[in-house]
Amino acid sequence: MSFELRNVGLVHPNGQRALAGVTLSAARGERIAIIGPSGAGKTSLIRILGASLRPTDGTVNILGLEPWQLAARGLRQLRSRIGVVHQSPPIPARQRVITAVIAGRLGQWPAWKSMLSLLYPMDIAGPREQLARLDLADRLFERCDRLSGGQLQRVGVARVLYQSPELLLADEPVSAMDPTLADQTVNHLVSEAATRGVTVAASLHAVDLALRWFPRVIGVRAGSILFDLPPVKISDAMLHDLYASETGYIPTQDNRPLDLHEPGTPRVILPSHKV
Repeated sequence: MSFELRNVGLVHPNGQRALAGVTLSAARGERIAIIGPSGAGKTSLIRILGASLRPTDGTVNILGLEPWQLAARGLRQLRSRIGVVHQSPPIPARQRVITAVIAGRLGQWPAWKSMLSLLYPMDIAGPREQLARLDLADRLFERCDRLSGGQLQRVGVARVLYQSPELLLADEPVSAMDPTLADQTVNHLVSEAATRGVTVAASLHAVDLALRWFPRVIGVRAGSILFDLPPVKISDAMLHDLYASETGYIPTQDNRPLDLHEPGTPRVILPSHKV
């Protein structure tokens, strides 16, 4: 079992409830997409799975451990086994791309090696290989503040691929990319997970990417799970209910949403079975 949440709830310090009674589990090697409107609780869910946010109530088990029962050292070790791709990667602006990628393994290396790597890269071939998969090999020694938002997101993906985590999480990892790059990048993430037999859970704004690449799709609205199904069992009506609180559109990566309110509109987001 990669993770298990039981009746998890989260209330922010301002009193706003982000999650309510979430029960969710994943076996090793599952590929899961989390979709839903803005403010549904997707990011909170990813942060709880990453052991970076403690829920208000319920129980959490990640990689066989209960994070909030661990001492500080044990919690750090658990977090080093989890890779997280952020929507806005926490990368210092003046940092070199190679250093940003190597940072993925700092929690796994001895302290002396981690410190030395910040001064001089301890590995060049590994980061170059991961960046090449994302068409960024030529930016290996570039400063991160000279990259576009989409390029920075790909650096964040390369860092997690280089980390080789036991659990791979992603929070809107391709939001700043064009449709072609987004599709290729999600492909790399799920392919890496499938090759290594690790679980990947990604929150995605683009429903088309979720249906195309993930065998299991979870719809979240108002902090609760609305459905948890394979793409072929997700109907237009379910997506309508999920996004009804927004504009009535199913968001897609190419910014050409499908109007759910227009009677007779054909479904243009079709699930495929790519691996």
